[in-house]
Amino acid sequence: MSEGPLYLGFDLSTQQLKAIVIQSDLSVVSSAKVDFDGDFGAKYGIKKGVQVNEVDGEVFAPVAMWLEALDLVLQRLQEAKTPLNRIRGISGSCQQHGSVYWSREAEKLLAELQADKQRGDLVDQLKGAFSHPYAPNWQDHSTQAECDKFDEALGTAERLAHATGSAAHHRFTGPQIMRLRRKLPGMYASTSRISLVSSFLASLFIGSVAPMDISDVCGMNLWDIPSNTWSETLLALAAGGSTEGAADLKAKLGEVRLDGGGSMGKISPYFVGKYGFSPDCEIAPFTGDNPATILALPLRPLDAIVSLGTSTTFLMITPVYKPDPSYHFFNHPTTPGQYMFMLCYKNGGLAREKVRDALPAPSNSSKDPWETFNQHALSTPPLDVSSPATDQAKLGLYFYLPEIVPNISAGTWRYECSATDGSNLQPVNQPWPVEKDARIIVESQALSMRLRSQNLVSTPPSTPSGTSSSSSSSALPAQPRRIYLVGGGSLNPAIARIMGDVLGGVDGVYKLDVGGNACALGGAYKAVWAFERRDETETFDELIGKRWKEEGAIRKVDEGYKKGVFEGYGNVLGAFGEMEGKVLEVARNK
Repeated sequence: MSEGPLYLGFDLSTQQLKAIVIQSDLSVVSSAKVDFDGDFGAKYGIKKGVQVNEVDGEVFAPVAMWLEALDLVLQRLQEAKTPLNRIRGISGSCQQHGSVYWSREAEKLLAELQADKQRGDLVDQLKGAFSHPYAPNWQDHSTQAECDKFDEALGTAERLAHATGSAAHHRFTGPQIMRLRRKLPGMYASTSRISLVSSFLASLFIGSVAPMDISDVCGMNLWDIPSNTWSETLLALAAGGSTEGAADLKAKLGEVRLDGGGSMGKISPYFVGKYGFSPDCEIAPFTGDNPATILALPLRPLDAIVSLGTSTTFLMITPVYKPDPSYHFFNHPTTPGQYMFMLCYKNGGLAREKVRDALPAPSNSSKDPWETFNQHALSTPPLDVSSPATDQAKLGLYFYLPEIVPNISAGTWRYECSATDGSNLQPVNQPWPVEKDARIIVESQALSMRLRSQNLVSTPPSTPSGTSSSSSSSALPAQPRRIYLVGGGSLNPAIARIMGDVLGGVDGVYKLDVGGNACALGGAYKAVWAFERRDETETFDELIGKRWKEEGAIRKVDEGYKKGVFEGYGNVLGAFGEMEGKVLEVARNK
């Protein structure tokens, strides 16, 4: 390890708080984590990081738990002999859409934080800093009535998506604020400021309420992306309909920081005295977990990231703002004029686990819970079609939680259609053997990504591995250049194979190997760029791209595009969209 400056990145996710320390050359020095269930489960009554009110569809986390987790993760870094005094800058990522509600005492309490044993840790010193003890989680689905009003506010869901990058969704912060204002009017009235989880964590470090980040703010349905300002119409809606209410909510939200780099201020004396940080350590803006994921890997045009965690997300970078209600656009977290295209699914890893657990137990004594799932997934042919001329393609939707894309309640649906052209789509009255579900659930998730991203990809310039070098690139179907997999599911060879089958990837499918720390690493990279860029004109890609080493960071796990297989999925892509439409229509008519 050199003696130069270090940079600290965080990832406050649903189930863990991770911290990673890197050098200027992006090499990792140290890391630590706190597992919320393992470290605080009994104390806070959580499961998988959250509390749940099934009756109302509420999913939320105790803010006090996050305060305790921050002290604990720093303690663990300290115990690992991490030279925290050399950390020059801090940034990080946090779960998107969650909101934290500060009391009128918050600024004073934050400013007075001190490393004083008698005053206690963060959770002790900030007891009076919050008007609401809980933060809504992205899995919350209590806001359908509010979402309907958001979709109607500008006339249509399409117009809302054009303004804010997304149609209304249960987890988005605007509908959440609107519901909490109605449900808890006293709490809302006593709230001085509202933070996203990312700006909340940054606030702890600078000792005052930090501004929201230019990318994370796009997950609220309140920020007008083309105008780069708050939407007065949507603020008024969330605040109860009045101009005065809109002005009050705007004040609670505060100004948005347009520059993703630079310093928001020096570190709070609390962390200097307690953990030995330098008083000159500075704090860069924190961002959301999905924007941080794209920062962990400098993407080229047409590259895509598939994050296979508790939820599943599909991410691409594009200079074209082309919003649609079926997906999300965000401002890029570091680069003005660039946008992040994102699909997000609640039924990701948890849904795959449900299918896995429904399979017959393995006959051997294997301790790998995925062994049986993988065997069935890989032994089943694509779409369970051995002969396209005679076999019907199997399509399914596996929603154990109400889904975001499409907006459908929990349920399982199975259909069959022609494998050659997707015609004759029909529901299946009797479920097929559960062994078939292992492949079809992964295909379903990948087909949804492909359906919604097909207009944002183009013919790749490369020749895929395994094809004749005489094949012209113009003959290749439109698809991503590379597919990068991150998250827990990226370790699974069957899932990687099926993702490549469905999504293609002319240069292959790769696992981003950062030990499950992609979001924290993206935050740490952001800190390096924020404090080592020559000036505001040096982009993140320019600085990090020079230092990032592909060797050791990524590993090819599948060839990606397979001629014939990719086209076979294309034959039923329209039928997959038709299936979603039929399920949506039935749900709306109930």
